[in-house]
Amino acid sequence: MLLAHGVGGRQDLPIPFPAALTGAALALLVSFVALGALWKEPRLGGADPRARTLPGALQRAMATPAWDWAWRIAGLLAAAYFCVGLVFGPDKADNPTAGAFYVLFWVGLVPLSLLFGPVWRALSPLRTLHLLACTALRRDPDAGLRPLPPGVGYWPACAGLFAFVWLELVAPERATLPVIGAWLAAYTVIMLAGAVVFGAGWFGHADPFEAYSGIVGRLAPVHRRDDGVVAWRNSLDGMAGLRPAPGLTTLVVVLLGSTMYDSLSNAPIWVRFIQESPIPAPVTGTAGLLAVIGLVLAAYRVATALAGRWGAAGAGTTAGKTAGKTAGKTAGKTAGKTAGKTAETTAGTTTGTTAGQTAGEIAHSIVPIAVGYVIAHYYTLFLLEGQRTIALLSDPLDTGANWLGTAGWKIQALGTTPAGVATLQVTVIVVGHVLGTVLAHDRALALFPRRTAVIGQVPLLVLMVVYTVVGLLLLFAA
Repeated sequence: MLLAHGVGGRQDLPIPFPAALTGAALALLVSFVALGALWKEPRLGGADPRARTLPGALQRAMATPAWDWAWRIAGLLAAAYFCVGLVFGPDKADNPTAGAFYVLFWVGLVPLSLLFGPVWRALSPLRTLHLLACTALRRDPDAGLRPLPPGVGYWPACAGLFAFVWLELVAPERATLPVIGAWLAAYTVIMLAGAVVFGAGWFGHADPFEAYSGIVGRLAPVHRRDDGVVAWRNSLDGMAGLRPAPGLTTLVVVLLGSTMYDSLSNAPIWVRFIQESPIPAPVTGTAGLLAVIGLVLAAYRVATALAGRWGAAGAGTTAGKTAGKTAGKTAGKTAGKTAGKTAETTAGTTTGTTAGQTAGEIAHSIVPIAVGYVIAHYYTLFLLEGQRTIALLSDPLDTGANWLGTAGWKIQALGTTPAGVATLQVTVIVVGHVLGTVLAHDRALALFPRRTAVIGQVPLLVLMVVYTVVGLLLLFAA
């Protein structure tokens, strides 16, 4: 399907591959020691009163309804243009539909969300169609036929995300128009039907692309505050603000595990196994995808269970005081005193359940790791196949047209070399794990007293090292 995601093998690295693995592991160890010695109180997740806002003219423009409708209309137009090739174009390699869906859209959501936040919420054509229908019927788009069930969390989005990665990585004939069209038709019906029943809030819980973009977008350097003002922020503050929710852990693990499986599926040993197996390839691929996701989830659950147990050991009222102080600082001066006392009392009496809650509390630390893998794995695909797709988009019907003026584009290497790409891949994976370590350390300090918080992070450090080593092995074995 399309071009290979990665480049070369271990020989492409400018340094020996074992040295790259050792350096990555050492980077995590040094980060862990430095954080334990220097980062002694939770600092992330609160609003920064000193954060700069965007310039006044731009701020006023972004506060108008016209700004929101400009994005909605852009999303509708892009979807309509995409449907030209999907519905009316010939089902052959030069049709841009597969490239537009799997490369420009799916992979492109990552850089867009990292720069601008949860962009799919603003662009989603299904949200816009639902809003237009409600406006025409004079109905409140947030009011469905019945309220959304409590505890639904991200579970519908988890199912949708798995359905998409299965389509992308396993489904037979996944680059053909009938397969893509059938998946998108089912996606459209489920999203719009859910919005009719549960209101517009359904999209935030069920749309896999909106959930994906929203979570990654927490790393964006800009965000819209509760008062509507758009301001700059520390990206780690944004990610630390992601609170536990049902299905959140599974969602980020599906993203991470599916990317690891994509690397495995390109490895020669797996390709030979698929070719020689008497079992149909879709069955073997589905089992492999589920197995990799399951192993990633199991390793995470074991590590966080140990972290919770060790971190909570003997915490007692000390944990309550720590949480109370943290809540007090986050809430502010006046409200902080009340919130601090409440949190102190609550945490002091619920310390015994902290171990079971750790998986959800630490889930946000997996997001930068998953983003690092996505960038490392799909960088060359996005750069090279993206150019080809943009050229083909000028002629979605294959009639020799040049509607966008890009039909004559030639694919440019843009300075990519095997050594340069390999270096970037190692770098973003290591940076993602280091950021994950920082987020996990900060959250552990908020959950447990410092004297046990550092000890509780040892299983998480081991998990990070394992993820790093396995990720690099899979990436460069392909």
